[in-house]
Parts: sequence; structure tokens; C-alpha cells
Amino acid sequence: MLHDPLADAMSLIKNAERSGKRFCTVTPGSKLISGVLTVMQSYGYIGSFERLEETYQASFRVALNGNINDCGVIRPRYNVGKRDLEKFENRFLPAQDFGVLIMTTTAGVVSNATAKETGVGGKLLAYIY
Repeated sequence: MLHDPLADAMSLIKNAERSGKRFCTVTPGSKLISGVLTVMQSYGYIGSFERLEETYQASFRVALNGNINDCGVIRPRYNVGKRDLEKFENRFLPAQDFGVLIMTTTAGVVSNATAKETGVGGKLLAYIY
């Protein structure tokens, strides 16, 4: 039973990465998962991904690089102000300037570095390093 599609997608990517696979298929495909995959791709954690349109639901085919040590979702989805980002970086990332927090803001799904530059807050979605 599918309760949290983002958590299922992150665990599928992590498990495929650990087993040494080159590609994985993330189902179902949504705008939120697409935004998270875009942030992961921009930081070089995954290769290219493409949206596959099937008869009843969409999915993503993701190329894996072998660069992921750990990834997961952050539950509950904390509200983070622009001044509180450093506290959550210390909590979820192993070292300073190592890894990425992915969050949803009014500007869309962005990383913690982008949120700091633009000066916006939002809700934490996931971490990856």
C-alpha cells in the first residue's frame, strides 16, 4: 500500500544504488518527485531522468551515477524559516557543506543553498549526501 510516494521513491533510489544498478524506475510520477529529481540531478547525485507515460500512471526512469551515500525523506515535514536552515543542516547532514537538504518553497522545489541565496523558507522534504 502506497502511503508516501516520495519516501517510496527515495528508498527505491537508495536501494538500487546500493545494489549497483545503473537504472531504476520510480512509480508513480508526480510534480513533487520530478522537482526532487531535478534538484538531485543538478547536484550530480543522479544522471538523467525521463518521464514515461504509461496507460494508467506515469513513472520516471532514473540513471544512477553511484554518488549517493544516503538519502531519505524528512518526517514530519518541518516548517523552516530562512534563519532556521542551519539548525536543520546540522541535524540531518553529516558535515558542513556536505550534502543537500531539499525543500519546497514558494519558488518551487529547491535546495537549502538556493533557499539561502533567495532568502525564502519553506517545508523540508528530503536529504541526500
